[in-house]
Amino acid sequence: MDIRREVLRYKDRQLERIAEIDPDVIGDFRNMPFPDVTFDLVIFDPPHLIKAGKESWLAKKYGTLDLMSWQNDLYKGFWECQRVLKDNGILLFKWNEEQIPFRDVIKAIQCQPILGDKKSKTKWSVFIKCKK
Repeated sequence: MDIRREVLRYKDRQLERIAEIDPDVIGDFRNMPFPDVTFDLVIFDPPHLIKAGKESWLAKKYGTLDLMSWQNDLYKGFWECQRVLKDNGILLFKWNEEQIPFRDVIKAIQCQPILGDKKSKTKWSVFIKCKK
């Protein structure tokens, strides 16, 4: 699922690149078009950039979060993932700390993972369906 469907052309290190964004489902991670308790597993890989130029290839390829609302957007997205999870469902959450520390993301979503890595900038964390 992604909020957009498009083909992007951009320059990267003097090379022209093409990125095709072609999800099975068009939708916003803050308001998913699925019924409650639908999935056993959800993989949540939201945008993690808040500082990127509008013409930046990273922003075009991966999207960005709004500087003023990122905490609320991640909170809504995380709890949407929880809503569509079945009881005892698993949420795999991917985050890159390049611009926002993972500890700040955990504060925003208000739920602790059961496990995850702590060594690299890209974090994979596992959550079991949380209760608000």
